Amino acid sequence: MQIRELSIPDAYEITPVQHADDRGLFFEFYRFDRLEEAVGHSLDLKQGNTSVSRRGSVRGIHFADIPPSQAKYVMAPRGAVLDFVIDIRVGSPTFGQWDSVLLDDTDRRAIYVAEGLGHCFVALTDDATVSYLVTDVYNPGREHGINPLDGDIALGFPLPADDLLLSAKDTDAPGLLQAKDSGLLPTWDAARAFYASLNDK
Repeated sequence: MQIRELSIPDAYEITPVQHADDRGLFFEFYRFDRLEEAVGHSLDLKQGNTSVSRRGSVRGIHFADIPPSQAKYVMAPRGAVLDFVIDIRVGSPTFGQWDSVLLDDTDRRAIYVAEGLGHCFVALTDDATVSYLVTDVYNPGREHGINPLDGDIALGFPLPADDLLLSAKDTDAPGLLQAKDSGLLPTWDAARAFYASLNDK
């Protein structure tokens, strides 16, 4: 597989090598050792999640308190989504910026989102299926959101605004600067210190 760091530090695109023959195809969708080489530490995976979404469905922007937060390894075994990683770490050189990766059942890419980063996706097809491997179990008291339509982030959704389907929970979430002013966001320094602690294990 090929692993490429995105423009947001600590987020990576993973492109597998697919081996096809007349029976179908085979590929490795996750390799702990290859990802460890890129990230600096192995992932202690603790939960797996799957969502199925209608075309236009937006999920996110979500993040969790750091430490321990929740790193995510995300793929789309069916359909297609545009997956966004948003740097919400206060003090980061790319604070407020985002990058995206097309996850689909053709190229079968995955994205790794480190702890403390924001995550969001929009479904480009009906029945878009997204599976996540995560490094901590769901803890509702430590989970937070940012409005995915926030103009200060300005995510580049490839669908018309009228086609987007959003939950009230996500649209009621604060904007980036409101979340920053309220002390809700992780900091760059706390995130780097946490990554370093994982690298030292």
